[in-house]
Amino acid sequence: MGCVGSSNAFATNGYFMHGYGIKAQGQAGVSIAQPQDALAAANNPAGMAWIGNRFDVGATLFNPDREAEIEGNPVPGANGHYHGNNRKYFLLPEFGFSKQLSDRLGVGIAVYGNGGMNTDYKKNPYGAYGSTGSTGVDLAQVFVTPSVAYKFTNRQSFGIGLNLVGQRFAAKGLGGFAPFSSDSGSFNDRNHDVSFGVGVRLGWQGQVTDKLTLGVTWASKAKMSKLDRYAGLFANGGSFDVPENYGAGLAYRITPAFTLSADVQQIKYGHVRSVGNAFDIQSLFAGNTFGSKNGQGFGWRDVTVYKVGASYAVNSRLTLRGGFSHVDQPVRKDQTFLNILAPGVVQDHLSLGLTWSPRPSNELSLAYTHALEDSVKGHNSIPQAFGGGEANVRMNQDMVSAAYAWKF
Repeated sequence: MGCVGSSNAFATNGYFMHGYGIKAQGQAGVSIAQPQDALAAANNPAGMAWIGNRFDVGATLFNPDREAEIEGNPVPGANGHYHGNNRKYFLLPEFGFSKQLSDRLGVGIAVYGNGGMNTDYKKNPYGAYGSTGSTGVDLAQVFVTPSVAYKFTNRQSFGIGLNLVGQRFAAKGLGGFAPFSSDSGSFNDRNHDVSFGVGVRLGWQGQVTDKLTLGVTWASKAKMSKLDRYAGLFANGGSFDVPENYGAGLAYRITPAFTLSADVQQIKYGHVRSVGNAFDIQSLFAGNTFGSKNGQGFGWRDVTVYKVGASYAVNSRLTLRGGFSHVDQPVRKDQTFLNILAPGVVQDHLSLGLTWSPRPSNELSLAYTHALEDSVKGHNSIPQAFGGGEANVRMNQDMVSAAYAWKF
């Protein structure tokens, strides 16, 4: 798994990718009712009954811009602007294989990244509080999803996929927070640690009319083994599970060449303790230290993602795509101080894409996504124990993706 998931920047919808498969990315991630390639199982495994025999391989290049500001803090050296872009570019590969075993039964496997998070501040925003050296975090998650889908009528299918997950994490430059940890020796500067887990994804797809297709999908929380090297950082002794998520979508074929589609997705960040628990000084002094069962976290909320997309087949060789998506803000205004490490604050994304088929058995797909700049200005965000004042975080992002497919 490690060869697929290189260190990743924030992948637009918190630390989830905005879409899996380059075709889906070209229309802002819309995919639940519109399977288009062998990465379909990552979006809705029911789609694997409809896409035929193919092999897709692709990659996405990320260029994020992460920035933070501390203001109104009396601690000498704390106030200022901080740039978390010591590393600027990130490559995220993916591939998928699908095979029709019969007219009704399809199987496949998809390998892809769930995005991730990465910050690297050469100038340490927490340096005034006793932290030394550069600071940042590095999280990468890789999914391997074998799946099977069955058409139980001529217009409906059900699919199931097994999410086999591997993740890698490292944190550095956080020594100023170590006194507030249940295990200060497993808190910071421990290089990378890895953990593994498993979950399940279910899906249904149905062609309601000749023009309208609907889909629904659900993925369980993936219970991960603990990151032991960071047992003093993450709540419950290094636990960092993949949150439950689910969604519904539709695709409406206005003409044989033109399709409008939309998805709604819910991601339950707030139900993972290490992500959803707030950084709260009263809770901290009450015994909920970093690493404890109900320890400190990033205070992220559950989010809903709204996506709309369109695809137009210009001719038998060329298809054009576009889309827009919006996600709720996961980062609360009173939680920006610790989220200098995790400024996943972008909300709006514009995408363009195309597929060119030089011959019936091959496809080249391209996509570009721009995550519009967004920021969260802190409000009561820095505890008085750290001097008070506010922490503000900002991000924008560009992504360029390409994939090639062989159909057989």
